[in-house]
Parts: sequence; structure tokens; C-alpha cells
Amino acid sequence: MGTQTQEETLTLDEILSALKTSHRLILWNDDTNSFEHVIYCLIKYLDYTEKQAERIAWTVHNDGKCIILEGSFTEIEVYRKILQQEGLTVSIE
Repeated sequence: MGTQTQEETLTLDEILSALKTSHRLILWNDDTNSFEHVIYCLIKYLDYTEKQAERIAWTVHNDGKCIILEGSFTEIEVYRKILQQEGLTVSIE
């Protein structure tokens, strides 16, 4: 008796998606950046609306950190460098 196996067929998008391990960009609270600067950077570089950026700034202020972006390591690393150059405290998880 032979063992039957069902072959799984994946689309190219599913394969590419599986290869992109999800990473998170974390924005941390600090004592150096103003609300205005954080909001400005979130709007300019991450295309958040003013309202979304304000909510994120308050979350960071109250909780100490907030996930601001998820994606592949390569994508997240680009934004980490940009935001660090703007003086924000960010890390990749």
C-alpha cells in the first residue's frame, strides 16, 4: 500500500509573503522629542494622517512605546534609519 499525499499549490504572492518575515518598527518614548516633531515625522515619512500621528504620539507618551510599522526587515530598516536621523528613538522587533 502506498501513501497518498496531497500536493499543496501556492501562488507566487503566497510564497513571497511567506519569505518576508514580519518585523515591527517600535517608536519609544524619550525626553528629547516634542509631540510636534514626532507627529511631523510620522506624517512626513510614514504617511499617517495628523489624527493618526497624534494618537500614536499619545500612545508612546502613555505606554512608553508603540508599533508604528510592520513589514519585511529591509523595508523596516529603511524607515528605522530615516527616523533615527530625525532624532527619534526607534528599534526593530
